[in-house]
Amino acid sequence: MGETVRVRGHLPDENPGFVGRRTELRRIATALADHRLVTVTGAGGVGKTRLALRAAHHVAARFPDGAWWADLTPLDGERLLVPLVADAVDLADHTPGMATTALHRRLAGDRLLLVLDSCDHLAGPCARLVTELLAAAPGLTVLVTARRALGVPGEHVLALDPLPAAGPDALELLRRAAGRHLPADGTGGEICVRLEGIPLALELAAAQIRLQGAEAVRDQLGTRLDPVHGEASGGRFALLAHPEPVWPQRHRTLRAAIGWSHELAEPPERLLWARLSVFRGPFDLASASAVCAGGPLTAATLPAALDGLVRASVVRPADRAGRHRMLDTLREYGALWLERLGETATVADRHAHHFRAYARGAGLLDGGGDGPYRDLDVHHTDLRTALDRLLRTDPDAALDLAGSVAFSWSCRGRLREARDGLEQALLLSGARGRARTRALWALGVALVLQGDLGAAQEISERCAREARYTEYAEAEAADGPHRPGELTLDAAALAGLVALTTGRAKAAAVVVGHVLDAVPDDSAARLRCHLVRVFALTGLGRLDEAGTRARALRERCEERGEHGIRTALSYHAALTCLLAGDPGAAAGHARAMLEGSRRLGARLGVALGLDVLATALAAAGDGASAADVSGTGEAYWRATGRPRRGLPGLRALREKYTGTARAALGDPAYEEIFLRALTGTPQEGLARALRTGPGS
Repeated sequence: MGETVRVRGHLPDENPGFVGRRTELRRIATALADHRLVTVTGAGGVGKTRLALRAAHHVAARFPDGAWWADLTPLDGERLLVPLVADAVDLADHTPGMATTALHRRLAGDRLLLVLDSCDHLAGPCARLVTELLAAAPGLTVLVTARRALGVPGEHVLALDPLPAAGPDALELLRRAAGRHLPADGTGGEICVRLEGIPLALELAAAQIRLQGAEAVRDQLGTRLDPVHGEASGGRFALLAHPEPVWPQRHRTLRAAIGWSHELAEPPERLLWARLSVFRGPFDLASASAVCAGGPLTAATLPAALDGLVRASVVRPADRAGRHRMLDTLREYGALWLERLGETATVADRHAHHFRAYARGAGLLDGGGDGPYRDLDVHHTDLRTALDRLLRTDPDAALDLAGSVAFSWSCRGRLREARDGLEQALLLSGARGRARTRALWALGVALVLQGDLGAAQEISERCAREARYTEYAEAEAADGPHRPGELTLDAAALAGLVALTTGRAKAAAVVVGHVLDAVPDDSAARLRCHLVRVFALTGLGRLDEAGTRARALRERCEERGEHGIRTALSYHAALTCLLAGDPGAAAGHARAMLEGSRRLGARLGVALGLDVLATALAAAGDGASAADVSGTGEAYWRATGRPRRGLPGLRALREKYTGTARAALGDPAYEEIFLRALTGTPQEGLARALRTGPGS
């Protein structure tokens, strides 16, 4: 594929092994020009995802607002369908209303392509969502991959067949995957014909060619695909005689090819294949060992079994971070074997408790760097799967898991998932103590960020009561004096946050000041209380005291390697410099906040930082840069589903200096720059903001 013009949106990188499909690509491109909903159908393993991705890259430049990719494979039920699609189109929904409302607003005025990949297990919910979105967004075009059509009015269906078995493309795919030359009129051609040109079957055969040689593979396939000796005779392949939609009878060749790979695997490899099917996202050796060990899979044998599955192309080779993946079709096959072994529930429970332990040990509440947050994103699907499992089987453990990860989800814009998981866990679990206090605190933060302040106030009060109960009960159990600690600090920080957000700076200062004086605990919770006090003092106009405390807090954060609070302090420093009439220094602090928010993946933080930077640039007289940054900021605000917000003092300053910049630059010129930034690529706008104008 040649170079393409950079457009808005997000598409995964293409697989470099893509072969052929020129006619199909032209058909999809034409269909997307003529129809608003195009569904590519076909059997598992036929190449729907690769083709849709290649087509989306080819046509992306047609859509002014970009091409966006949503992989639905990880979902286990429809509850998180809308949040996943919202996340895919860069909507960090901060609104408390219906989940679809913000998504409708996000898409309503845009002309974009949305790709929904792997809709099979959610065909009904996907059909309803697509119908709603097409009605709400006249400029929306949707490309779907599924084994069957959605059945939506106006849907244009393109059935994808395997590669022509006797053609050059099937042989080229086999050659590339095997890494060796295979003549068309010999063994390679015979293998392609026997496997009917099915891409996944060819890749599995290529793995065996690397291990055994082409002639051995050809001979084995001749036996396995013979209806007398192969699948039709029952035996090991009898499991695959499974009804629609997973293993349709008309695709016996693919089923036989997967079963053949399974039969060639060593017994420990087959067992590991089945157990690995519980992972819905990437996994490393440590996670595989924690979840899949047992019986013949020991610390000594499991790594070798994993290597064997990689060599057989059942598991993808590790990426730079050491993480593997399994194709969904092969994962489904493993899940069938896991069920046959009677281990589905046992391994699912081990998976759930493994990720509960991971969440507890990740240090997500300790305020460290951005590494744990990035890892949290990598494992997000499995954490959600684990939480859903625990909500059904062990609500107390679910409460612990939700309380460990939900604050980080909120910081990264996954507010609906955070709120949903916390509310369910709090409802289902009757456990008292630290896990409940932590969950209430995290729920309160999510509600504040959503702007649901009445509910946040109620949860804040419940959090304070639970913190007092827990710390008193712990002191009594230890036969010692009751001393308020970390839980009381976080409850106070939440109460202070609610007070700040509702314009009660004095109340915020009082509540955190009281516990800071009474609790000597040295924890991240104490730092959060100090941060609330800094902003409360600023709101009260006590700028010198706020500045002194902010500098001391920054030093303490640097000693601890704390990152999130330092980012918030950069925002505070930018505000105070603006109030002090030093726009150059304000711009420097705003850029520090932007860089920190970008590293943390906090889009709300980016939106707030861009507003401060735009105000500083306007105050410094750089109207063009201010317009550019302000347009990028509006794009980020729209990605939260909410109008611009921030501290009241900043809003007044922004309105004042924006008016000055408009007057100096002229309304037409200002609007042109603003709109160009608003409709451009937000990431590129942020990059410009970090290097342009005063303080850079």
